Amino acid sequence: MITIKRAYDAPERADGVRILVDRLWPRGLKKQEAQVEKWMWELGPSNELRQFFGHDPARWQEFRQRYLAELKRPEALALLAELVEVARNGTLTLIYSAKDREHNQAVVLKELLDAKLQKP
Repeated sequence: MITIKRAYDAPERADGVRILVDRLWPRGLKKQEAQVEKWMWELGPSNELRQFFGHDPARWQEFRQRYLAELKRPEALALLAELVEVARNGTLTLIYSAKDREHNQAVVLKELLDAKLQKP
């Protein structure tokens, strides 16, 4: 099972393995408070893509397409495979810091990982 959660929301036991998927560390959050197993900053959108998107919902579809293209890089594919294995063995929670809960990279990652889990 894969869930997503804001970095600023309190960690819970039900979160399972918590992986931070932001390129930048969440502002004002101490590492102890985050309680993440791993920080996969390489899976976060590139700085160029983050700046293009600017958390503007009008740019969501374009952001989503460009981000999925970035996730086809070999180094990203290896990290995605690691996340699929974690999800197969229990609950995986993708942690992100954006305020918008519907338009952020964790939403795209979850959709992609869910699709990969459906394949035999």
